[in-house]
Amino acid sequence: MSRIAYVNGQYVPHNEAAVHIEDRGYQFADGVYEVFAVHGGKMIGEKGHLDRLAHSLRELRIDWPVSRRVLGVLTREVARRNRVRDGLVYLQITRGVARRDHPFPENAESALVLTARRAPPLDKEALRQGVSVITLPDIRWKRHDIKSVALLPNILGKQQAREAGAYEAWLVNDDGMVTEGTSSNAWIVTKDGELVTHNTSHAILNGITRLSVLEAADEAGVKFSERPFSVDEALSAKEAFVTSSSSHVKAVTVIDGKPVGNGHIGELTSRMLDLYVDFIEGKGGPQKTDTWN
Repeated sequence: MSRIAYVNGQYVPHNEAAVHIEDRGYQFADGVYEVFAVHGGKMIGEKGHLDRLAHSLRELRIDWPVSRRVLGVLTREVARRNRVRDGLVYLQITRGVARRDHPFPENAESALVLTARRAPPLDKEALRQGVSVITLPDIRWKRHDIKSVALLPNILGKQQAREAGAYEAWLVNDDGMVTEGTSSNAWIVTKDGELVTHNTSHAILNGITRLSVLEAADEAGVKFSERPFSVDEALSAKEAFVTSSSSHVKAVTVIDGKPVGNGHIGELTSRMLDLYVDFIEGKGGPQKTDTWN
C-alpha cells in the first residue's frame, strides 16, 4: 500500500505531496512541528502534543490552520490511512504562503502537512542495549521550548555525533550544563540513586516522553529532581539515558568515550523503561500537560 499524506485539506499520495515554493516554512523556517508516537495502534500523548503545539503556535503568533479538535481527528486519520500500528505521525504547521518578506504577511493562511510512517514495535531489549553520546556546545537560539522547524544546529550536532560513532549529542550551555540532546531529553542517575533531568524552561523542549517518565516515576515513588547537571556530573553518574517519541527510554552507556557506571544499562534505567511502557499502555501518555499554559 502506498503512503498517504495530508496537505492543506487534501489526502494525497505521499510521493506526490508538495507545498508552494514561497511557503514561509521553506524560506524562513517560519513554522512548528510535532511528532506523535503510535504504539500498538494507540496515539501516545496526544493531549500533551497538542498542548505543546498550542504553546509553539502562540509564541510564534501563528494561527491554527484548523480547530484543535479537527487537528486531532486528522492526525489519527493519517495514521489509520497509512495503517500505522507502530510508528510515527509527523505534523507541521507554517505561517503559510506569501511573497518573500521578513515581516508577517497580512493575509497568508497557515499551512498544514501530516505524514505517517510505520516502524518496528517497541523492543525493550533493543532499548536496553546501551548507546554512546558525545557532548557539544549548545549553539541554538534561545527559545528551545518552541518546537520550531528551524533545526540546523540540531542537524549539525546529530551529524557530528554520527561521524563520531555516537547515537546522540548532548548540548552544553556556556555554564557547562547539559541542556538536552539534539532530538531527545537527557537524563542521569546519581550515585545516590536520584533521577535527574533538566527543569522546564526556555533552555529545553519539554518532551512528551519526558513528561510520561516523570509521571511514571512519581507514581512509583522513584526519587527524581528537575535541575541542570554538568558534563562532569554526567561523567561520574551511575546511569544515563535519553527519551523521545522515537527513542522511548534508551540507555546511554558511554559519554565522550568514557563508560557510564559499569558500561551497561543500569538498574533504575531498566526499571524506568518498564514503568514507562506500563504507563503509556495504561494511560496513553502524560496527564499533567499544562506546563506550557
